[in-house]
Amino acid sequence: MKILIVGGNGTIGKKVKESLQDHHEIITAGRNSGDIHVDISDKNSIRKMFEQLNTVDACICTAGTGFYGDYYSMTEEDMLPGIKGKLIGQMNLVLIGKDFLSREGSFTLTSGIAAEHPAKNGTAVAMINGAINSFVLASAQELKNDLRINAVSPGLVEDSFERYKGLFPGYNLAPMNKVVNAYILSTEGGVNGKILKVYS
Repeated sequence: MKILIVGGNGTIGKKVKESLQDHHEIITAGRNSGDIHVDISDKNSIRKMFEQLNTVDACICTAGTGFYGDYYSMTEEDMLPGIKGKLIGQMNLVLIGKDFLSREGSFTLTSGIAAEHPAKNGTAVAMINGAINSFVLASAQELKNDLRINAVSPGLVEDSFERYKGLFPGYNLAPMNKVVNAYILSTEGGVNGKILKVYS
């Protein structure tokens, strides 16, 4: 398969790439790195990327983040970058990309444990992750040409522990091999409309 990984040089993306590259043609995309550049917060950038690729068999997105901060001082301006990037950006990968995916192709988006188990100061991220999950569940009913869509919802992945441990006190680590396997299941398997949770 010809597989596009948006965020393919990130913590999760590079491990997914390593696991798939022996059996598939992998194209990585990112804002500042990768085989092709894309800003997922810009729908025109997404369309340009797909037009350059012409067609792909699978699209995986591991890119996107959100605001962590004090609830009582949080503003719309704090939340908007995550909404525009991780949420609407991933939605646009599907809404635009559906016209470029080959028949029986698949989308794999990334949400996260915060959708069900929000961390302190993580209300914005919890909202974004929950919305991604709902988008996937609904989209699975709408997509034509036998296209599939799933979301991987990782917990605190072990390779990100040092970076994010202060935000997730007491959370169990999600082993990288289990996280990667969820992306492989979504891409190579037959599941559709699933939230693949890897919390520990």
